[in-house]
This record gives sequence, structure tokens and C-alpha cells, in this order.
Amino acid sequence: MPTSLRISLDAVIVAVTDDVPRVLTVAGPAQQAFEVLPSGPLDIHQHPTLERGIRGWVSAQTELHLGYLEQLYTFGDRDRGSSSSAQSTRVISTAYLALVREQTPSPELSAHWRPWYAFLPWEDWRDGCPAFINAELAPRLRSWAGNDAVRRERIALCFGLERSQWDPERCLERYELLWEIGLVEESPAFEPGSLTRYAGRPMAWDHRRMLATALGRIRGKLKYRPVVFELLPKRFTLSQLQRVVEALAGNKLHTQNFRRLVEQGGLVERTGEHERATGGRPAALFRFRHEVLRERPAPGVHVPRAW
Repeated sequence: MPTSLRISLDAVIVAVTDDVPRVLTVAGPAQQAFEVLPSGPLDIHQHPTLERGIRGWVSAQTELHLGYLEQLYTFGDRDRGSSSSAQSTRVISTAYLALVREQTPSPELSAHWRPWYAFLPWEDWRDGCPAFINAELAPRLRSWAGNDAVRRERIALCFGLERSQWDPERCLERYELLWEIGLVEESPAFEPGSLTRYAGRPMAWDHRRMLATALGRIRGKLKYRPVVFELLPKRFTLSQLQRVVEALAGNKLHTQNFRRLVEQGGLVERTGEHERATGGRPAALFRFRHEVLRERPAPGVHVPRAW
């Protein structure tokens, strides 16, 4: 039985570089073969607030100084820590979500930017439904569900099967379903030697669950908060903005509808400058209109899908 309680602070740090959503990871402890998110214990004497604590750990482990930061979720399952700490210590984690522009970590550190969809490959629908979902994953899911109506409805809602629509925000539900069935390596039910291309890159402990939670949060917030502009330079083209939104949403967008909604919504304004292109017509540069935060309560980016 656990005899003590430890508070962990964890950070899901997201950037979008060259249209690829990335997450910052660090090497896990010696007993862990997989990478982890930047994290550390709450020091009740040195950390005046939880946020100051996670900022300090991120700076120490990655030399990155965070800007936008919000509390994501509290994870407290009994067996979420390492096997040794699970026997003597209950680990409660307060996870944070940070949006940044990518900076190269120092070579002396064990920090690396990894493609987000390498961990959650079933979430990237920018080229339509990934082929492995229907070819490989769906048969495994249907086999698990059998004739159980509740299970069949669950897999349909999570993965857009049986004529159900794909819901981009069900990221956590999808990961937890795969974990329950044993189709991801972190699951106790996972069978060694059964790795498939849809299993994704594993992480230590429940850190991939944190990634799924963060992705669902970002996709939801795109609709009512202008968080995407944290990932863009101060001046950008509408094409750049669209590609970053597509990278996070995991879907291709209808270009004309997207541009019309962004401009009509007052989210951006023209700078009067143009991008210096090597060929073709120079694209107009825009900037985020901070005034929109006062003008309406939910100034998000609408996501009109191309299909």
C-alpha cells in the first residue's frame, strides 16, 4: 500500500515547425527505456506556485523559457508512477500545456523535439483517413467488440466506424481504448512482439495519455480561443496560418472558407507588407488583432474541413 504522496509537475510543450506539430521530450530515468515529458517534483519550499515550479523544471531540463502556459489536467491513477514508487508512493501529477515557437535545445541536454503524430499516428487525417485504420486497426477493434453493443458503439464513436463521423476531439478516448485493449506498448495487456505501425511511439508511465489529453484540449480551444497565434511569428501569411491550424486539427481545411472566416471574424489584419517570395505572386502578410479579445467572448478559429 502507498505510504506517502508525491506531487509531480509535467509539461506538454508544443510547437509547429515546417507544418509538423512537435512535442518536446527528455530522456527518462535510468530504469525507463522510453522518453518522458519535461517534469519534476513539486518542492514545497522552493516553488511558491505550481506554475513557477514547472517553469523552473522546464528551464533546467530544456533551457526553454515558456510563454503561454495553462494547466491541463491532474493525473492521479494509483499505478501511474514507476513500479518502485507505485509500491511506496502515490504520485499525483499536475500537467501543463505550453505553446511555443521551436528553439533548438543545447546539445548537452537530453531534450528533443519529436513529431507529435509519431506518438499518436491515428490522429493525423490531413491526407484523409489513415490507411491502417480500415486495413489493420478496425478489424482488431471489431474483434474485441464482438457482438457487444456497448463496445461496438464505443469503437464507432472513437474511430468513426460504422458510418459514424470522425470526431477530432476524442483523442483521449481513442488512446484509452487502445490502452484497454492492449494495442499500445504501455498497456499491461500489450503482447510483446505484436507491434504494428498503428501502435505509435511509446512513452514512459502515462505521459502518452497526457499527450492525447493535450491534443484534445488544443483542438477544442481552436474554436473559441486564438491560441494558434502563439505558434506563429508576429507576421505571417494566411497560408502559414492555415497550415498550422491543419497540423493541430489533423485535417485539411477548405481554403476559401477558412480565409473568409478568419478575416470576417476580425482575427487578423493586413500589415501592408508582402512576403518576399522566390517565385510567383508575393503573399500578403498579416498579424493577429489583439483587439478581438475585447470585442467578443470566444474569438477562435473556425475549422471548415475540406472533406
